[in-house]
Amino acid sequence: MNFQKIKLAIYALFLTNLYGFKLKKTEEPLEKKRVRHEYATTLLKKLKISVEVKNSEKLDSDKQYLLLSNHRGIIDPLIVEMALTNTNIFGLWISKKELYTSPFFGMFVRNGGAILLDREQSQMSGFFSEIKSEVKKGNSIFIFPEGTRNKSEASLIEFKEGFRIIALKNRLPILPVYIRTHTDKALGTALNKKNVEQTITIEIGDEIDYKEKRDIQELYKEMFNI
Repeated sequence: MNFQKIKLAIYALFLTNLYGFKLKKTEEPLEKKRVRHEYATTLLKKLKISVEVKNSEKLDSDKQYLLLSNHRGIIDPLIVEMALTNTNIFGLWISKKELYTSPFFGMFVRNGGAILLDREQSQMSGFFSEIKSEVKKGNSIFIFPEGTRNKSEASLIEFKEGFRIIALKNRLPILPVYIRTHTDKALGTALNKKNVEQTITIEIGDEIDYKEKRDIQELYKEMFNI
């Protein structure tokens, strides 16, 4: 590991836990959104990464959504956060158990607005009940439908079906977004090349009705020409 990586890793660890602590003291959803956005802005600036949002006019600032995003890098939630800057959309991320217990991300994830998905549980009723409760409060739900980071060379891997259940049970319109830039490679460049400035592009798609009968992944591919 080079000095640049070590320095950025220490900074990111400090920043993530600092904002995790700030979020612990924050209750109101839009204030959590503000703190999350401040964190994303600060870290991305340190990495010399800017975010270009395409089709932002498709966002309804005051609407609730089930937001679907592709997932190729650990900074993807930050990119989504930046795409929603000028909206009142606050969402809880569906997060894996490993992130809840992570010494790096744990405090931030637990306090920033997340719903734990524990695949080891035999019953999922508690998971779906928590989602329903948050939706009733006026919050959106954010999910990576691929279920894990896409480490393949393909632009997209197969969607898991759980997101359809969430949309149907809560009558949430689906908001597809696509991070066109390979964020894992962009992060690698930021860690290895000190003075390189990069732009990550995220595109907002057309809203999909929760009752849509067609295959959502196929619609997603068509929408973003994947």
